Amino acid sequence: MEKRQIGASDLYVSKMGLGCMSLGTDETHAKEIVQTALENGINYFDTADLYDFGRNEQIVGSALKDVRDDVIIASKVGNRWNDVKDGWRWDPSKEYIKSAVKDSLSRLNVDYIDLYQLHGGTIKDNFEESIEAFEELKEEGCIREYGISSIRPNVIKRFLSHSSTQSVMMQYSLLDRRPEEWTDLLEEHQVSIIARGPLAKGLLSDKMLSKASDKIRKDGYLDYSYAELEEALAAIRSKASETRSMNELALQYDLARSGVASVIPGASSARQLKENIEAVNRPPLSPEELELLEQLTKISRYEQHRD
Repeated sequence: MEKRQIGASDLYVSKMGLGCMSLGTDETHAKEIVQTALENGINYFDTADLYDFGRNEQIVGSALKDVRDDVIIASKVGNRWNDVKDGWRWDPSKEYIKSAVKDSLSRLNVDYIDLYQLHGGTIKDNFEESIEAFEELKEEGCIREYGISSIRPNVIKRFLSHSSTQSVMMQYSLLDRRPEEWTDLLEEHQVSIIARGPLAKGLLSDKMLSKASDKIRKDGYLDYSYAELEEALAAIRSKASETRSMNELALQYDLARSGVASVIPGASSARQLKENIEAVNRPPLSPEELELLEQLTKISRYEQHRD
C-alpha cells in the first residue's frame, strides 16, 4: 500500500491506517483484524488511552509486538478518567501528559510512541505548557513526533504557530468538509491531515441510510437535515458511483487532498477492513469525479471556537 509522509517528519504511513477504537475487547477477534491489516500493507495503527480504559492500547501493543520496528503506532492523551471510571475530564497539563505517556508506553509494551496526539483542546488551555510537555517527551525519546486531534480553528492556529506539531487529526468526509478550510494553511506549515470518520458513521458506505441512527433520522447529520441527507446520498449513488462503491468514493475523496497523509476508518471485522482496503487501492478519483462530488455535497465551516 502507498505510504505518505506525515508533515515534515520521518514518519511514513500507509495511506489507510487502522482506527483501533472499534476493535473491541475480545483479543482474539481484535488480533485477527490487526493481522489482516498487516497482511495488506497497513503500517499505521491509531489508538488512545481513553479507549476501553486503556485495554485498547494493551491489545494493540500485544498484536504488534512482533512487528514493532515495521509499524507506526499513534496514541492520544488529554482525556482523564475519574477514579470510578464513569466519566472523564479534560487535562492537557504538562504534569498529566508526562505521567500519562508512561502508562501508555507500559500498556503498549513499547519504548516509544511514534505519534502522540493531544486528544482535543480548547482556547482556555495553557497550550504553551502542553507543547512544552510534548517537546520534552521528544527529547527524552518517549515519542518520535506529536500532533493534535481537533477541528477547533483557534486550537489549530495556536499549534501551527507555536509548535512543531506534524499532524492534525480531523473528522473529514464528503458529508463533513469543514477541514477543507484549513488545507492551504496546513500545507503552508507542512502539517498533515489525518482523516478520521471518512465514512461518516457508515452513511457513506454501501449501506448508506440503513446505518442512520434514530438521532440522525430525527435531527439529520451536521449541516444536513434528514431530507437533505437522503437527497445528497441518492445523488452520489446515481451520478458518481457507476463504477465505484460508496466506500471507494468516500475514501478516495479524502485521499485526493494532497495534505491528507492517511484515512483511518475503524473496522469491527476483518471483512469490513478488507472492503476498505480494496476501496483505497483502487485508482484515485479523476478531476471530473472530484468536481462532481464537490458539487453534490456542502462545503461546511466550523462556526464555533474561532478567534
